[in-house]
Amino acid sequence: MLLPLVHRWKLNPLAAKHMRISIGGDHAGYGLKEVVIGHLKSQGIDVHDQGTHSSDSTDYPDYAHAVASDVESGSADLGIVICGSANGVNITANKHHNVRSAIAWNEDVAKLAREHNDANVLALPARFVDEALALRIVDVFLRAHFEGGRHQRRVDKIEPQPVRRS
Repeated sequence: MLLPLVHRWKLNPLAAKHMRISIGGDHAGYGLKEVVIGHLKSQGIDVHDQGTHSSDSTDYPDYAHAVASDVESGSADLGIVICGSANGVNITANKHHNVRSAIAWNEDVAKLAREHNDANVLALPARFVDEALALRIVDVFLRAHFEGGRHQRRVDKIEPQPVRRS
């Protein structure tokens, strides 16, 4: 039996326990990543930490690819990627088939990314959001759901189309 993740804008605690989130980020996102992991685990969410595991300088694509691969393969329901601006991890994650990563710097953007764009990866800009705001963004992203309808047609057009040769 599938449990609805969202019920009246609150995380369903039974569904949250079965939710799998993959998370990763570079050195600029390390501290925020650790805070987000603690927050998610406190809600009973299964978290797969793809690194980095220190604030030593590292390359963001390594972690963004790992998270996006988890989402692409279905081993994670959703992903969270974090770097200084969120641009690098967002670009990298979006190279994966059926991964729709969205940068969110406030709750409204996070909510719309899920509702209108069916985003399945959240990209957080660690240098531009404080911890409290980041946690609110994460919560809104997890509670929101894709509306479908007119948005489905648009989302269907995101995947690359075959090149037509004349």
